[in-house]
Amino acid sequence: MKTGQSNMKLQKGFTLVEIAIVLVIIGLLLGGVLKGQELINSAKVKNFANDFRNVPLYIYAYQDKFRALPGDDTNVTTHVTGSTEATTPGTTGNGNIEGNWDSQTATDESALFWQHVRLAGLTTGGTSPATDGYYPTNADGGRVGVESRASDFISGLNGAYLVCSTGIQGKFAKQLDVTMDDGVHNTGSMQIVATNHTRGQAAGNGVPADDTTYTVCMAL
Repeated sequence: MKTGQSNMKLQKGFTLVEIAIVLVIIGLLLGGVLKGQELINSAKVKNFANDFRNVPLYIYAYQDKFRALPGDDTNVTTHVTGSTEATTPGTTGNGNIEGNWDSQTATDESALFWQHVRLAGLTTGGTSPATDGYYPTNADGGRVGVESRASDFISGLNGAYLVCSTGIQGKFAKQLDVTMDDGVHNTGSMQIVATNHTRGQAAGNGVPADDTTYTVCMAL
């Protein structure tokens, strides 16, 4: 009998109190994981937003210092040691940052924009378009760029300048639009387009999918 009673004691299961404690611990762990992921996502959106906020600061600071636009400066070699004056695609000194925001042509104004603001001490980074890492990237590794005439890239998006950041997941792109604009992907000063967006077309009507990557552009 003693042996049987001992086996019965060993086979006894968890009490309701013990199960409740385990469930509470699991709930706390899951809550911590979800909260941590939320903080990571918020930090990423904040980084994306800072990319858009910083570009106009570079433009206005450079203008204030040299009375010219970075990338479009005809006297940049005098203003900033070691710099290169743009030769494409238009005319320097005409008040426009010419060239596509994602151009990789080293002589374009939109490409040399980054060299000029860096050599002027307005931000950090490489100063030669020929080197890896010269073109700035966002928190997900997508290209960040600037050009003049917003409507040239997205029809109906008006502004003197256009700042774009690509490779952003839809869930972050939508949150970014809520943070910085009207929260609607195809209206306002910030709009979301497909990564392969055709230049000159409107943003379109399809709501961005959370796990698909997009290009987000803001007119200044």
